[in-house]
Formats: sequence, structure tokens, C-alpha cells
Amino acid sequence: MLTRISRFSALRGKPAEGVKASAQAVLIGRIRAALEKDTRTNLQRFPIGLSFEGEDLVLTGQVEHIAAKKIALELTAGAAPSVGIVDRLRVIPAEPMGDREIRDHVVKVLLEEPALERCLIHSRQPNRLESHRKTVSEPTGTIVVEVDNGVVTLTGEVPSLSHKRLAGVHVWWVPGCCDVVNGLEEVPPEQDNDDEVTDALRLVLEKDPFVNATKIRVTTKNWIVTLVGLVPNETMKQMAERDAWYVLGVKNVVNNVQIKW
Repeated sequence: MLTRISRFSALRGKPAEGVKASAQAVLIGRIRAALEKDTRTNLQRFPIGLSFEGEDLVLTGQVEHIAAKKIALELTAGAAPSVGIVDRLRVIPAEPMGDREIRDHVVKVLLEEPALERCLIHSRQPNRLESHRKTVSEPTGTIVVEVDNGVVTLTGEVPSLSHKRLAGVHVWWVPGCCDVVNGLEEVPPEQDNDDEVTDALRLVLEKDPFVNATKIRVTTKNWIVTLVGLVPNETMKQMAERDAWYVLGVKNVVNNVQIKW
């Protein structure tokens, strides 16, 4: 009797698995159509792989820029709101660098950032943790940097969400970086909202030497950033938009900045 029940269960499972696989294929097709429709993802030049690993939908491939990565993730989440998404998309780095060189650059920019001057900075080396700032009176946080195949992971604690976002953008600015996993925690915990995003982006624009922050106004609604202003050239307009995409939590960017010819 037990043998018959087991066989019956197995037979019942096969059609169920077929239906599940079919539903997953339909979902992947729907997501791919959405990605192809949005020209910013540029699937013709930068194809994105979509596949299921168990119950999770995995995105793989290299994308042209941070906007393409975030747009692809948002479109996928919108089409599959109840499915777990694994992000393995990598942004093509502006300059090829090895992990050691990337790590050294990241540590350097974090050490030079005045807003992080009271944070201890460490990097994770093979089998050890290296300290890069040893003398801090009453430290307000600790940042640990780890680099693996161009992906930079930040862990530790910082004083605020703005510090967390600023540290993440500094890492994105390192030319060899192809992804940032920002695992920093703000202590004490803060309630995130649109105003927090706006404040962080304003700070980032002020830090960017290639952007005149006084010429750009920032607003955020439902995690969508809108940029308005008047700048002297297209490069500054695009740099400001790229900075907005780099900020953790931003879902989309509306760039209404005008160019003063």
C-alpha cells in the first residue's frame, strides 16, 4: 500500500512540475518583453539572463550603467511581486581593475571623506581583517570593505542613513567597481522616507567635483527622484542623473535639467 501511494504521489507531481515550469516560462517571457520595451536596458547589446533557481528568479549579465541595472530590477519586481529576486547583474566598470586595486581605492576615498572621519575603516583580507584607521576618539561607526570579482560589499555600522548612502556612492565612483552590496546598518535605526533620499542626494551632488550642486534642485516622491535646474553642458546633466541612480533606494530618475547653451 505504501508503495502504491508513493507512486501515485510521484505521478501527480509530474504534471504539477510541468505546470509550474510553464508558468515560470510565461513569467520570464513577460519580464523579457518589459525589458525590451525600455530602451535604457539596451538588451540587444547587453543581454540579461533570466532563470529560476528553485523558487527564486535570478538576473545575470553585464549592463551598461547603473540605471540599466536598477531599471531591470524594478521591472522584474513589478512583473513578479511575489517572487524572490536574486540580483547578479554587474555594471561594466569604467576602468578595469583587480580586486586589490579596487579595495585600495575604496579604502582611500572612505578615509578621505570628512563625514566618515569618526568611523573606523577596515578591509577584509584573506584570513584577516586589516585596520586602516586606528586612532579615532569616540568612534561613531565601523565600516568593513570586502571586494570579490569587482563586487564591493560594505558591512558594519554608521551614524545615519545619509552616511550609509554616501559611503555607497563613494564606492560606486571607484572606476573598477561593478556592483555595490551596501550592508551597512544605521545606529540608531532611522525611518527611511523620500526626504531622507533627497537629503542624501543633495549631499552627494555637493561632494561630486563634476557637478555644480547649486544649479540643481532635487525632489523625491515614492522613491522617484526628479532633477530640475540649468547646467552648462550635457556632461554635468548626465553626471547628476548618474549620481541620483547611485543613491540607495532610488527607483527611478526623472532628469528635467536643462542645458544653458
